[in-house]
Amino acid sequence: MRIVTVTAPGGPENLTLSDAPRPVAGPGEVVITVRAVGVNRADLLQRQGHYPPPPGISDVIGLEVAGTIESVGSDVTGWNVGDPCIALLAGGGYAELVSVPAGQVVAPPAGVDLVSAAGLIEVAATVLSNFDHVHLGEGESVLIHGGTGGIGTFAIQYAKALGARVLTTAGSADKLDLCRQLGADVAIDYHDDWADAVKTATRDLGVDVILDVIGAKYLEANVAALAADGRLVVIGMQGGSKGTLDLGRLLGKRGTVTATSLRGRPADQKAGICAAVAERVWPLVEAGQIRLAPETRFPLEQVAEAHRHLESGEHTGKVILTL
Repeated sequence: MRIVTVTAPGGPENLTLSDAPRPVAGPGEVVITVRAVGVNRADLLQRQGHYPPPPGISDVIGLEVAGTIESVGSDVTGWNVGDPCIALLAGGGYAELVSVPAGQVVAPPAGVDLVSAAGLIEVAATVLSNFDHVHLGEGESVLIHGGTGGIGTFAIQYAKALGARVLTTAGSADKLDLCRQLGADVAIDYHDDWADAVKTATRDLGVDVILDVIGAKYLEANVAALAADGRLVVIGMQGGSKGTLDLGRLLGKRGTVTATSLRGRPADQKAGICAAVAERVWPLVEAGQIRLAPETRFPLEQVAEAHRHLESGEHTGKVILTL
């Protein structure tokens, strides 16, 4: 089968197609014939050598796929050869076939084609698990950084479905308009003083929850933007990994700063998150309450171009590889 390999840590030019043995479904696993792969910023980091896979996981890039069941291992029930499916992976997705623990495989939402479905499971699992982690509730306010990325476009809509007031940041007039179309109550240009804009929009109260993909660059401003008893959850490090934190300000707000990662979680935790996505998120997608993000598709042979497009910062929504 064909896979994408990284010849050396570095730029997109180091991505190349090569051959590998076909996977075999072990106990509790299924093998999926891949139709499409979601491309995520974690993939860019892994290509650059900054985000290695967990121990025992394939070093092939790729955290989410859609396709059909190719084979079923022992102790697996509920899946038959040929069933359409989408899967959350710890790695291995840039390939024609991939083996996955069956608990991390779910049916796609009704009415969503498999290519578009490839870009759903990672963002849905990330957003649901993190909003659960910080207990975002009805009537609360949430600030979502990067509102037009894959995470952001989903998080805006899911937060609205939970009954929250949504503030978000983006970098251009067109992107701010997209945020509003997705349901954001307040859309802020991050080139401006976004923390001051949050203060104004909340009448100096701050926001209850912040979902942050930037990391160190925004740490102090995020804490300043929190309301009393506010919760900041960091899920990305686009703005660096080391920052400074005013503990006095955090204490005064009784604030919480937490950080999570989906990839390295134990399989049973990921299975629980995937089941929650199918139970709680798919009905919202099927009802049109959550719309699919804009997407840009590239054939697998153009994987380097797909990475360049995501890195450019010009994209909105999801980047998807097709096979």
